[in-house]
Amino acid sequence: MDAANSSPDTPPPKPSFQSSLKYWLKLGFISFGGPAGQIAMMHTDLVDKKRWISEQRFLHALNYCMLLPGPEATQLAIYINWLLYGAWGGIAAGLLFILPAFILLCLLAALYLTWGDLPLVQGLFYGIKPAVVAIVLFAAWRIGSRSLKNPWLWSIAGLAFGAIFFFNISFPLIVLAAALFGMLGGRLRPDKFQLSQGHTNQQTSKQAAVIDDHSPPPNHARFKQSRLLLIGLLFVATWGVSLGLISKQAVLADMGIFFTKAAFLTIGGAYAVLPYVYQGAVEHFQWLTAGQMIDGLALGETTPGPLIMIVTWIGYIGGVTKELGLNSVLSGLAGATVATFFTFLPSFLFILVGAPVVEATRGQLKFTAPLTAITAAVVGVILNLAVFFAWHVFWPQATATEPFQGEFDLFAVIVAATAFIALWKYKVDTIYVIATSALMGLAYFMWRL
Repeated sequence: MDAANSSPDTPPPKPSFQSSLKYWLKLGFISFGGPAGQIAMMHTDLVDKKRWISEQRFLHALNYCMLLPGPEATQLAIYINWLLYGAWGGIAAGLLFILPAFILLCLLAALYLTWGDLPLVQGLFYGIKPAVVAIVLFAAWRIGSRSLKNPWLWSIAGLAFGAIFFFNISFPLIVLAAALFGMLGGRLRPDKFQLSQGHTNQQTSKQAAVIDDHSPPPNHARFKQSRLLLIGLLFVATWGVSLGLISKQAVLADMGIFFTKAAFLTIGGAYAVLPYVYQGAVEHFQWLTAGQMIDGLALGETTPGPLIMIVTWIGYIGGVTKELGLNSVLSGLAGATVATFFTFLPSFLFILVGAPVVEATRGQLKFTAPLTAITAAVVGVILNLAVFFAWHVFWPQATATEPFQGEFDLFAVIVAATAFIALWKYKVDTIYVIATSALMGLAYFMWRL
């Protein structure tokens, strides 16, 4: 018996470890749309369909991941599978979630350096880009409809959107302001900031999950100071040994140190750290050119996995550019592996060390009220991301100084609208929406040639 045919009042059986690994690998292949789209996919699959985790537990974990440096969707995958299977489950989920993007970006970087522009790839991405707009917009609607349950939370979402859209205030400051607002609101109007009231609805509250609202934390999720200290020391040792192994190759050692620093600066997502990465990779170390960086960012936005996976692209091209004494493919793979490893290693540390502490705070209003406010702010930030993507996709030649410069792309609007209707009204699976949009884009792109 599985979640599809079990009673809503009865938790489905716990999935096998192997089936969970298959899911995270599959998600890694279809996780388009950046963190908003990835989180929306996880919510649909794990809360609504499979019922591995309840709505309240899902959002409690998500709010913690939103506070951390690093890719929140990857950290959420680590967190959920850690809850189910412990440290090894979390590590496996995180690795499988980013593995497809790593392979794909290495392949695309090799093709890019060898053959340059590929009309086939350009055509496919031409259709995927407007689908990404629809996925992110749908994510904002879906999460907002579940979490914005009163005017207080609607106001936080609106203020967050206005702060980032009109005043370009950084995401970390928005999160901090929302947390402070939640602390104050939790004292003045605690009924408006209760997690159970703000994040559940009639449908999901009746569906029992493997990890339910009131399920006691498993033994591995209980806070133990000695265990956390041991895990912390293991990660520091892993970082030190790994850096020592590549220390004789100056380029790789520079990458290891640089991307470790970048990992601790990615509060607010990849966009918050891109200026730092650009400055270091392009201007200081000269691993790649500005044009190559921009091309990599475009591919990162339209391939599965976290946008911060652009570090794989940077590492691959940097390895080839700096000629590590190997052939071009091995040099590229070495650079890509080092850049990716040192960027994501802290994410595993943050979850495996911090999650037991977060689980211990569940249900305490002084902790959950700020997290509830952060969720509301995130809705506004996701909506801003949808607007940002739509602007660049519908006016591809636009600039900040001339926001509506160039031709308006009506075809992209049609694809985006069709994709949104398919997701919202007809509940079409995201992978089919992406595949159909890619084929539409390829056909139209080739027809225009």
